[in-house]
Amino acid sequence: MTHNQPDDADARRAIKPVICYPVETLPHPDMTLYTQARGDLRKTDEVLVPPRDAKSFSVPAGHFFRISSVEGSQVGDLNLWNANDLGERFYSGKTRALHGTHITTGQQMWSSFPHLRPLATITHDTLDWYGIDDFGGSVHDVIGTRCDPYTHHLLKGGQYHHCCHSNLTRALAAHLDVPLAEAEPHVHDVLNVFMCTGFTRDTGQYFMKASPVRPGDYLEFFAEVDLLGALSACPGGDCSAEHSSDVASCHPLLVEVFAPKTDVLKARADNHANGYDRTHGL
Repeated sequence: MTHNQPDDADARRAIKPVICYPVETLPHPDMTLYTQARGDLRKTDEVLVPPRDAKSFSVPAGHFFRISSVEGSQVGDLNLWNANDLGERFYSGKTRALHGTHITTGQQMWSSFPHLRPLATITHDTLDWYGIDDFGGSVHDVIGTRCDPYTHHLLKGGQYHHCCHSNLTRALAAHLDVPLAEAEPHVHDVLNVFMCTGFTRDTGQYFMKASPVRPGDYLEFFAEVDLLGALSACPGGDCSAEHSSDVASCHPLLVEVFAPKTDVLKARADNHANGYDRTHGL
């Protein structure tokens, strides 16, 4: 039911928006320091994530890691945890509130309450040229949750086991050597690496379109704490047609871990947990 438009409808719509979280006082990473540190990187590990599957990986604090396209256009769903406390994990909603719907170089992946501190800083993005297209689409979103078998069953029925949620659950369970039911609650909303998304202008619906990523492109991060990561090579491939599909062309993704020039990083500020006293007014 649509109600009659009030006389002052246009005036109400014309009210200017206010940014919820002005970030002028937000602590900013020392990108000059990180640029110096990444000038002499030494690879210490790599993990190849198969198509329509996920793998876990570890990154010590003070190291860098890259997610690279290696064979064809492919998007990935990324989970990050504090390796020493899985209760501290990537908080996509607060990252979105602070930085916007898509993130790139110089922006950070923030952790869940009560910690609310940077888990990782994006230090290099070969797709930063894309910007925002005419449809309102951009790359590396913190909008979408991850494709999952529950929504798939709700909309299409059946049992689909290679959605990113299930992929990440299997990868985490294998890493922790625990049952799937114990690992699944730790799987959380993702950074959609390389995925090109936005909201439609007319209905406000979440959309996806063919990713601009090509072999050789990568997104690079600095680990602000000891990290456990899991990355799923989405069954949607480049997400140009379907979110979860057995027929989409899918490709692997490469995760590489690098040790930096540690003498440079001695000047890095400590990354303490959030300073709120947690008394909540009592």
